[in-house]
Amino acid sequence: MIWLIAFAMRAMMPRTAQLPGIADTDLNGFLRRMRQDAEPLYWVGLVAGAVLFALTPLLTLGIPLPAFCLPKKLLEKHANKLLSHPSYMLRQSVFLVRLSAGMCWGADPAVRARFALSPYAPDPGSFRTS
Repeated sequence: MIWLIAFAMRAMMPRTAQLPGIADTDLNGFLRRMRQDAEPLYWVGLVAGAVLFALTPLLTLGIPLPAFCLPKKLLEKHANKLLSHPSYMLRQSVFLVRLSAGMCWGADPAVRARFALSPYAPDPGSFRTS
């Protein structure tokens, strides 16, 4: 499921002329660590949000294809429409995907350098609940 979550994150946070996108970070490493560290309910919500993102082009674009079959322009349009959809339930269903993508993106040293912030220190692993 990591590939589907990563796909949804890349569609929601693409690279721009001014800033790197989520694809420019260690996204797969971040998701593997998150899978190990996250509470099971959080992970289920993340997977559910990614599945919903993949299955909703019919609602946002009227196209009966999964999101991973859309061309780049339509994928961008789908992501924008889903993230600003009038239905609160749809917007919130992909919230965990975007929130998690933001955590990965904001912690990346290259992104932090763009904002004149120093990189985070390595995780000491001292706060664990299990």
